[in-house]
Amino acid sequence: MRSRLFRGIALSYALAVAALLLSAGATSAQRPSTPLAPVATELNSLLRHGLDLERQRQWDKALEHYDEARKRFPTDVELERRFQLARMHYDVARRYNDSSFRALTADLSLQKALALYDEVLVKVETHYVDQPRWKQLVDHGTEALDVALTEESFGSRNIPGVPSERVEAFRTELRRTMDPAKIDSRRDAVGAVHWAAYEAARQLGMPAGAAVLEYVCGAANSLDDYSAFLSGGELKEVYAQIQGNFVGLGVELKGTKRGLLVMRVIKGSPAEAAGVRQGDVILAVDGKSTVDTTADKAADMLQGPEHSRVTVTVESAGQRRDLVVTRRRVEVPSVEEAKILDAAAGIAYFRITSFQESTDKEVYQTLWKLHRQGMKSLIVDVRGNPGGLLRSAVDVVDRFVSRGTIVSTRGRNELENQTYRAQTAEDQTWHVPMVVLIDGDSASASEIFAGAIRDHQRGTLVGRRTYGKGSVQGIFSLKTVDTGIRLTTAKFYSPHGKPFSKVGVDPHVEVRQTAKPTDEAVFVATADDPDVAAALSVARDNMARRGSPGR
Repeated sequence: MRSRLFRGIALSYALAVAALLLSAGATSAQRPSTPLAPVATELNSLLRHGLDLERQRQWDKALEHYDEARKRFPTDVELERRFQLARMHYDVARRYNDSSFRALTADLSLQKALALYDEVLVKVETHYVDQPRWKQLVDHGTEALDVALTEESFGSRNIPGVPSERVEAFRTELRRTMDPAKIDSRRDAVGAVHWAAYEAARQLGMPAGAAVLEYVCGAANSLDDYSAFLSGGELKEVYAQIQGNFVGLGVELKGTKRGLLVMRVIKGSPAEAAGVRQGDVILAVDGKSTVDTTADKAADMLQGPEHSRVTVTVESAGQRRDLVVTRRRVEVPSVEEAKILDAAAGIAYFRITSFQESTDKEVYQTLWKLHRQGMKSLIVDVRGNPGGLLRSAVDVVDRFVSRGTIVSTRGRNELENQTYRAQTAEDQTWHVPMVVLIDGDSASASEIFAGAIRDHQRGTLVGRRTYGKGSVQGIFSLKTVDTGIRLTTAKFYSPHGKPFSKVGVDPHVEVRQTAKPTDEAVFVATADDPDVAAALSVARDNMARRGSPGR
């Protein structure tokens, strides 16, 4: 999930974080005190490198580092805590780089900010999958404000010229007062935040609304990895992603040490028209270097209003060229690379990059196109697919499964308890033999699709275990100001009742990666791809055993 589709507005689907008071060292209860070489040596090395990045205040790199490290050691407490700290620091800069968030802080009175905070708490109380703990939510907000007070992006805007001694004195008083506070209700929470914002304004001259917003973000972003407060710009971007259109260049990029690697160029996009090609490396944006730039920073560099122009310096095959790209609205297809991979055997292939409003229609059209080209067997690729709309995944499964449960959801709110079943008539269902390609970056709606295909024995899964997201998020617009909140409202389960969260979906045929993908790797579906090669082999074997029913 490291590559991102840059869409003009810099949306960071920020992983919500638990705002903990973090320490530099792990206790013996967290990790064995006796080194267990070579595992302990590797773990300590990862922590040391991360702490070096923290000392340099390179929070973006620290965040990426800890995220990769905790995949290697998912149960290590200290890695998780360092990840959460890096995320909080990183999020401050991300928020204040968002023009819609900056505008909000400039216009938000204390009264309106507290109303926004209360509205967020009401949404959490009503819709969140678990019962909220008011004290914990306030503590997370206190930690968010405490971290923000150490960040230049926050300080230069909200407390310019205030001596560091006064800032440190306020931080100390804030923790001394808020940590032991008894908070048993939503009303208590709002009252405590009112005091913190009033004192921040009185002692530091800080806009009270800016202080409350840290409590808003601290509460929303601490619930789980997927819940978050959304600024006005981010809310619009979420809806654009759901609809499959956005204002931007129309490229998917990945940050590397050399620059921004172009992983994908959307057909008919401004980038394609300007001459940007897959495999190019963007070295600069309007003269600003992208070398060693993260995906989120690059998104900020590329954002801009519709019809505005940006100059990108790209390199390919050792040749550099400057290209002027006009940002405009781009329609993003969710089904790509539809083709016949083996004409003799009639093995077709297409890739689903995300599940959006248009996906079911695109799949339907693609199936008929491939059918007319002689499709007798089908490979569906959802590797790297981060998910999308639950309803879209259900509709796509319904194309291939004629009866039974596709997925069920369970939440605290009774309205979230749903069972989605196949509804397509038997004679309208596609019975073509299937292989589904999955990997560790197949998540959410992709796992609904893969899990249903597996449980219904409708196809063979090839690749690697999926991500294991397993939860449903709802997007809620807020009335107090033009913003929103993304909340986990339920968890979902396979047709056989198996959970997905932190479990994932296992393939029938595992394809091990012989080497870690390099930064320069660009995905292209060919028989040279080990996963595709394995899928072709499985498809041929399945056809030999079962014959070909055609549709």
